[in-house]
Amino acid sequence: MARFLIVEARFYAHLNDMLIAGARGALEEAGHEVEVLTVPGALEVPGAIAAAAESGRYEGFVALGVVIRGETYHFEIVAGESARAVMALTMDGIPIGNGILTTENEAQAIVRADPAQGNKGAGAAVAAMTLLDIQQRFA
Repeated sequence: MARFLIVEARFYAHLNDMLIAGARGALEEAGHEVEVLTVPGALEVPGAIAAAAESGRYEGFVALGVVIRGETYHFEIVAGESARAVMALTMDGIPIGNGILTTENEAQAIVRADPAQGNKGAGAAVAAMTLLDIQQRFA
């Protein structure tokens, strides 16, 4: 059993609730402890994970959130930089499943977030568990 922290960017609450349900379900089904930490947006997720990882209280992390394309270039910055920062932390050895959705519209996000459809929250949790297993294998 490991302790996982879900860090969620609470910009679209109804979509995040679905992502969290999927991630929490997958982690708890595997016998892990789960906590949730909320941050304002996707750009804050990596910083929160880095701080939590330094605490030593968690073995793995799940990054969740939704970034929906708007009318400005902001989408590209948020989507790209949040993914880049999560990947950088992963390359530093922190087991993170990235479930920050980047979609063109809310309908796409619903399909991906809904545990009865795409269940990307569970997919991110499985990725985090897999990375933790790999890390422990080579420790």
